[in-house]
Amino acid sequence: MTAVAETEAEAGPEERNGSARPFSAFERLVAWRYLKPRRKEAAVSIVTMISLAGVTLGVAALIIVMAVMNGFRADLLDRILGLNGHMVISPIDSALTDYDAVSARVAGVPGVTMVMPIVEGQALATGNVGAGSGVLVRGVRGEDFVKLDAVSKNIKEGSIEAYLTGDGVAIGARMAVDLGLVPGDLIKIISPEGDITPFGTTPRVKSYPVRAVFEMGMSEYDRSIIFMPLEEAQLYFNKEGEAQVIEVFVDDPDNVDSYRSKIEEAAERPLFLTDWRQRNQSFFSALIIERNAMFMILSIVVLVASLNIVASLIMMVKEKARGVAILRTMGATQASVMRIFIMAGIGVGFVGTAAGFVLGLLVCWNIKPIQRFMNWMSGQDVWDPTIRFLSEIPAKMNPYETLAVILLSLSLSFLAALLPAWRAAKLDPVEALRYE
Repeated sequence: MTAVAETEAEAGPEERNGSARPFSAFERLVAWRYLKPRRKEAAVSIVTMISLAGVTLGVAALIIVMAVMNGFRADLLDRILGLNGHMVISPIDSALTDYDAVSARVAGVPGVTMVMPIVEGQALATGNVGAGSGVLVRGVRGEDFVKLDAVSKNIKEGSIEAYLTGDGVAIGARMAVDLGLVPGDLIKIISPEGDITPFGTTPRVKSYPVRAVFEMGMSEYDRSIIFMPLEEAQLYFNKEGEAQVIEVFVDDPDNVDSYRSKIEEAAERPLFLTDWRQRNQSFFSALIIERNAMFMILSIVVLVASLNIVASLIMMVKEKARGVAILRTMGATQASVMRIFIMAGIGVGFVGTAAGFVLGLLVCWNIKPIQRFMNWMSGQDVWDPTIRFLSEIPAKMNPYETLAVILLSLSLSFLAALLPAWRAAKLDPVEALRYE
């Protein structure tokens, strides 16, 4: 018994009479029979499997890349906002000598979680090895340093208690490696803004014991930032009794504009207020543009895989011409034949999309073990944190973007199936059987 005869025998009387409903069990059964690999149709099966693998890899690649880029942006945002204030108060007309009073008033604004007066400046740091490196010295109060979870909860050597004694500094882990320093060693800090003498300004040079070594996971910060007690920083940078800026942390950084007027009112002095979006606008805009560009580029991979579905279905139409002709003579309509081949094409796309989603999910869930395995295989760090800012590959799947990838793949599979399905529906049964 032929495949068509078997299918006809398995169909109910309603389907055999040609009055089957759209996408009925009869049409699904025929579509499944056409997709099943047969020894006589090895070429069709191979092309179908290639199409399936192409859709799987295309969907997985798109999901993985978008998740990594989302994770990269989220981790950078967490680290940048974890160290820097969501809003920065800069003085106008007069120095911030009343920073304690201003900080207390701003801290009372609903939604403000922390207020941190800062004195900071550029300097050159030297240690036991190396020629030294440029650093950013940030003077903060001890209680504010403890509240900076991105730093205080990532102390790798030394301790917060030792730092809070007020006679030392905290440095990043990569700076400690570059300068060959461990807790207890002295780090020499050289500032060009030193003492004013009759012979001009002389650089200020002072050594401080290293009390704590932190590792935020962002190489730029771990290599270039030194935390110093506020009072000591004021003396070092000739800012006695004043702060340069006041950084404000809020509980909803994405809605930072809603705090602006309240903070300006609470400050009770002329000030210039900037938020984190203004200070990092070009950086995060570049990340968004890059993410959108990668989505468009990798969508082409899914499109190419969908074109393979066109090729496989066209070959299937040629191979199944006799069977289609028999179905037509038994009462199957053109619309029914068209739906059969559309379901065959969508079936390949659906299975490939589902497999790609599962593969992408597994890779995103195990991105760190995969990174460690690749490091072991290559014998070097494939994710160089000095170039990519972060120490590890991040991955954060966005459900809306993942859904968009799935819908894109299924839509392209549907469109790819239309032309071959239309050709199968237009097949003349008399001509097909005559040439058989």
